[in-house]
Amino acid sequence: MTKVSTNSLPQLSPNARRHFLRLGAAAVVAGVLPLPQLGNQNVAHATVPATKQLTWRNWSAIEECKPSSLQTPGNEAEILQLLQSTQGPLRCVGSGHSFSALVPTTGHLISLDKLAGIVNNSNPSNASNASTISVRAGTRLAQFSRQLDERKLALRNLPDIDQQTIAGALATATHGTGADLPALHADVLEMRIVAPNGKVFECNRNAPQLLEAARVSLGCLGVVSEVTMRVVPAFNLQRKVWLRPIEEMLGMAQQLANQHRHFEFYYLPFTGFAAAITHDLYTGTDVSMPHASDEEMLRDLRRLRDWAGSMPSLRRWLAKKLIDPKMEEHAKNRSFKLLASSRPTIFNEAECHVPRHLGIECVKEVIAKLEQRNEVFFPLEFRFVKADDAWLSPFYQRDTCSIAVHAAQGEPYDYLTREIGPIFRKFQGRPHWGKLHNFSAKELAALYPRWYDFQEIRRSFDPQGRMLNPHLRQLFGIAA
Repeated sequence: MTKVSTNSLPQLSPNARRHFLRLGAAAVVAGVLPLPQLGNQNVAHATVPATKQLTWRNWSAIEECKPSSLQTPGNEAEILQLLQSTQGPLRCVGSGHSFSALVPTTGHLISLDKLAGIVNNSNPSNASNASTISVRAGTRLAQFSRQLDERKLALRNLPDIDQQTIAGALATATHGTGADLPALHADVLEMRIVAPNGKVFECNRNAPQLLEAARVSLGCLGVVSEVTMRVVPAFNLQRKVWLRPIEEMLGMAQQLANQHRHFEFYYLPFTGFAAAITHDLYTGTDVSMPHASDEEMLRDLRRLRDWAGSMPSLRRWLAKKLIDPKMEEHAKNRSFKLLASSRPTIFNEAECHVPRHLGIECVKEVIAKLEQRNEVFFPLEFRFVKADDAWLSPFYQRDTCSIAVHAAQGEPYDYLTREIGPIFRKFQGRPHWGKLHNFSAKELAALYPRWYDFQEIRRSFDPQGRMLNPHLRQLFGIAA
C-alpha cells in the first residue's frame, strides 16, 4: 500500500483526534427522537376531517400513507364509540419509529397520545413497595420511566430508544440487552384491549393464552387502552465502554454477557474495532455523565468513508491511526438515564434475532458481508435477550442474540434485507417486527410454533380484519 503521511489525513471535525470513535459514541445507533410527520401536527379535535389532506410518514420517511382521518380518543368509551361509528380499516399509530409498514392505511389512523400517564399505584403511600403498576397505552417510555422514578420505581430493563409508546413497543417486541433479561413485553401482566367487535378484553393470567397472544400482537387484535406491568424499586447503574479488536470481542462476548447485567457491542465497520458497553448495578448515589460525542463520531465515520471509501485497506489504516484503543468511558446514573437516550441522526434499520449459540457465527458472516460494500459506515449492534413465552415474540422459548444493521437516511438500504437477510435466514433468525425485513408468511409460520394459534385468536378479536393493512395481510398470508 502507498505510504500516507499523517499530514494528509482526511479533514475530520476540529477535535477529531479526541472525539473520533469516543467510547461513549459506540452507542450512536441507540435512541433517536421519532416524530411521525402528520399533515396537521396540532390536532385540536378528535378527528382530522377528510377535507384536509392528511399525510403520515414514519420517522425515517420511507413509509407514508394518506388516511381518511386521524382519530385521537381519550378513553375507552371514546375508543368504543370510534369503532362503532366508523367503517373500514383501522391502524394505531404511536411515535412512528417502526421502519416496517405496520402503520400505513387508507382507513382511519388512531393516535393514542391522549391515553397517557400512570393510571394508579397499588400503594401510593409507600410506592417503592409496589410490584405492579397500570399505565395508559399511549404513554411514551421516556415519560413512563420518569413517572416511575418519581415513585421510586423502575422497569427492570429498557430498550435503547425510549420515545415509543407503551403499546407500540409491546406490539413490536421492543427489547434492550441482558442475557438474563427478557424483552419489555415479558413484564406485562395484564392488557385491556378494545376489539373491533365491540368487546373489551382483559388479557391476564386468568386467560394465559390470550395474554401470550396479546403481549406481542403487531397491533392487529384491537386498540390497547391500558397495560399493567411488573416494576421494581428504582436502581442505579454504572456504565463502562471500551474498545477491543473485533476478533477479541467476538471471543469474549459470551463471557461478558454472563458476567454483566447488561452487555452489548458495536462493530465499527472498516476499522477492525468493536466497542463494548456494560451496565451493572451500582449502590452509590453519585452521578457521573460525561459529555457524549456520538454525533461527532458518526460524522467522522462518514467522512472517513467519503474520503477513503473506495480504498478499504487505506480506510482501516487511517482508522488505526486515529483510534486510541486504551480509551475508556465511565458513567453512573439512574437506570433509565443510562439505558435509553435520544439521537438526531436518522437511519433505516434491519434487525434479526438468532439462537444465542449461533450468534457469534452469524455476526461474523454479517460483518464480512457488510464490508463487501464500501459505502457502509454505520456501526453494527449486537445484543443479548432472554427467552419468553409470547407467541409472536422473536425470543419465544429461546435465548437470543440480536444483530442490527443500519444505513443512513437518504442512502441505499435495500441491501440490508437483500444481502444480509439470507444470512439471518441461514442462522434461524426471526425478524424484529418494527424493522426492515422481507420474510414471507410461509417462512414466519415455520419460525413461530404458535403462529396459527395466534391467527385463530386474531380472527376472534377482529373477524372482519379491520385492524389489518397490506403489510400485515402479506405477513399473515391473507388475501386482500
